[in-house]
Amino acid sequence: MADIIYTFEGSPYFNITNKCPCRCVFCVRDKKDVVGEAKKMWHDSQPTFADVKAAIDSFDWSGYDRAVFCGYGEPTCAYDNLIKTAKYLKKIKPSIKLRINTNGLSDLINSKPTAKEICENIDIISVSLNNPDSEEYDKITRNIYKGRAFDAMIKFTKECVSYGNEVHMTVVDVISRENIEKSKQLCESLGAKFICRSFARGR
Repeated sequence: MADIIYTFEGSPYFNITNKCPCRCVFCVRDKKDVVGEAKKMWHDSQPTFADVKAAIDSFDWSGYDRAVFCGYGEPTCAYDNLIKTAKYLKKIKPSIKLRINTNGLSDLINSKPTAKEICENIDIISVSLNNPDSEEYDKITRNIYKGRAFDAMIKFTKECVSYGNEVHMTVVDVISRENIEKSKQLCESLGAKFICRSFARGR
């Protein structure tokens, strides 16, 4: 089995699924097979909650005060395990602050509203904005919900902000400076914190 928990730049990361409805042009999955201290990122089969719980129980959490849901897949593609994992970790390690790096398409993926439950169990929501309008967003993410994904992502972000969580929106610096600035303005209009990630640095 692939690593369910791996460390990257001093934080534990949860790799609970390899499924994703996007094929982003800059995706690290197309560049290399592992990141951070992971030995294997590609699962032979979808991890169960029992698998995730076993990984949590065997991991040395000493010195860590945060953890991130972000592996080689979209965490909300394993929605039930995501919520169960967050609840379990909060129960046994209440001081751990949780962040999810998500494409914000959870409502489409799971065919139901999800922002409230995610915000109840995860402290920081980081949404991949990627581009400032639907057409450009579809081009760069190559998602399976063409024409619907951008609006769904914006709606999800608005709801997360409304629940009072810390919300980030990110772009990668492979897009034009003009679109980076437009993305920043959109992000701030939604009440989220804007982050421009470096493609060269991988963060």
